[in-house]
Amino acid sequence: MNIVNIHEAKTHLSSLVEQAANGETFIIAKAGKPLVKVTALDAPTGKQKRRTGFLSGQITVPDDFDRMHSKKIEKLFGSGQ
Repeated sequence: MNIVNIHEAKTHLSSLVEQAANGETFIIAKAGKPLVKVTALDAPTGKQKRRTGFLSGQITVPDDFDRMHSKKIEKLFGSGQ
């Protein structure tokens, strides 16, 4: 595991962050004393399985969904005329 001092980390932050994001963990030290460990987060990637349709058959949308409560809404906001 690579150890860099604070000054070097500030100078090369962009490339160090890129390395960490690619799985290369490193440690930042001050006066030779390790302070923090920088590692990539377990963020979702585009390669993960999408969950579209996982509630299929468990919920229903009424046929008149786009017209539900239209009279109440017209009364609240006016009829648009």
